[in-house]
Amino acid sequence: QVQLVESGGGLVQAGGSLRLSCAASGRIFSSYTMGWFRQAPGKEREFVAARTRSGGSTYYADSVKGRFTISRDNAKNTMYLQMDSLKPEDTDVYYCAADRLGYTIRTPVSAYDYWGQGTQVTVSS
Repeated sequence: QVQLVESGGGLVQAGGSLRLSCAASGRIFSSYTMGWFRQAPGKEREFVAARTRSGGSTYYADSVKGRFTISRDNAKNTMYLQMDSLKPEDTDVYYCAADRLGYTIRTPVSAYDYWGQGTQVTVSS
């Protein structure tokens, strides 16, 4: 069982930065691919970024490529999402998720086994 808790969300002006954290409980964190998703009210949850268990592979949605950076510290059971050059359209609830297929990156929501409760990110124009 893996439990995930996000933190670091908040209100920021366009062009600003935020860093989200996802703390995981359980000893198997280092075996999972970890990802970030986001969801706006009335819309489907969408993939943002993911990193494999070794950290050797990362993948980003086109909408955030070059602005967001995903990282993980397996020793601390923690994953991060550094978000720079934020835009109003980045306003969403952000979720971290864990995929037991830790050697590859998958983007569908259904591929992920565990989810956090979400943290709100609001970017004002």
